[in-house]
Amino acid sequence: MTPSLWVATRKGLFHLRADDGWRAGTPSFLGDPVSMVLDDERDGAVYAALHLGHFGSKLHRSDDRGGTWKEIAVPSYAGLPDISRPAGPGGAPPPPEPPALKMIWSVEAGGTSQPGRLWAGTLPGGLFRSDDRGETWTIVRSLWDQPARAKWFGGGYDWPGVHSVLVDPRDPRHVVVGVSCGGAWATEDDGATWQVRATGMKADYMPPELQGDPDIQDPHLVVRCPAAPDALWTQHHCGVFRSRDNGRQWEAVTAARPSGFGFAVAVHPHDPDTAWFAPAVKDERRVPVDDKVVVSRTRDGGTTFEVLDRGLPAPAFDLVYRHGLVVDGTGRVLAMGSTTGTLWISTDGGDSWATASANLPPIYALRFGH
Repeated sequence: MTPSLWVATRKGLFHLRADDGWRAGTPSFLGDPVSMVLDDERDGAVYAALHLGHFGSKLHRSDDRGGTWKEIAVPSYAGLPDISRPAGPGGAPPPPEPPALKMIWSVEAGGTSQPGRLWAGTLPGGLFRSDDRGETWTIVRSLWDQPARAKWFGGGYDWPGVHSVLVDPRDPRHVVVGVSCGGAWATEDDGATWQVRATGMKADYMPPELQGDPDIQDPHLVVRCPAAPDALWTQHHCGVFRSRDNGRQWEAVTAARPSGFGFAVAVHPHDPDTAWFAPAVKDERRVPVDDKVVVSRTRDGGTTFEVLDRGLPAPAFDLVYRHGLVVDGTGRVLAMGSTTGTLWISTDGGDSWATASANLPPIYALRFGH
């Protein structure tokens, strides 16, 4: 099948094809911010989440590969009790307020045995499930009502958010989610019960006695190797971590270079020891290290890293968001998109990169098409 790529940006959704030279054509939703896109290989449907600010969040589905779109339902917090955010340093907590959808941050397909099943992760920290291709949504109260949720807080946003939803290909009732800032959580019974899965992560932005608390960790993105589903990687606010047991225990990866900070991570679909990262300088700056856009790659489970820069710009100040680095099903083709609207493609596993476009709107998320 000819590879294709969906590019969700601040000004619309673009669909690019390899046989067309990865050229960006006319976008869908021109002018609208698209926060997430899903190409569902089970039935070919494409989903686009829009983040319209004053006009709220919207969700659309296309059944003809982006030719036409139908607006469908969005997750709703209606009827839930008021919620509060934790207090900032030295301050009092803000007053409670009714929960309301701020943004759809992740959309994922259920298993092949679950036609119509979708998962959506949102700000303010909700996980929702649909069994009718997004026509209706139900909040997963078992996760929402976790007592530990009282400790969750926002990272780059005011509210915590669910940005990663990992369905286990061996059993779709097993799901891991990543929360900023609330750690990682897992269910093995289709969402009936949950266990925190962030032991071993370390949050050095917290006081020493709280740095290992699994409930306040900030994994920027969590990914799973499809061929070895117990192998997870995360790009955390405080470094790179990996798990070999489906998140029950995490190990710090200290060899990452040129830095351990970043937002994006991609894992090889067949080799759990190979992963790619987009390193940066954290916190006050949020720019590439030494003003050079690079990709770091490990092929030995994090023992060593290569810094890949062939075809990437310097000096440059592009930042790659957490959903802005993806690998296709072969493990050879990668795509990376930046906050300054540049899209790069690699067809050799990251060894070299070519600029597909330098003039797109800021890129929020990428997905290879099926």
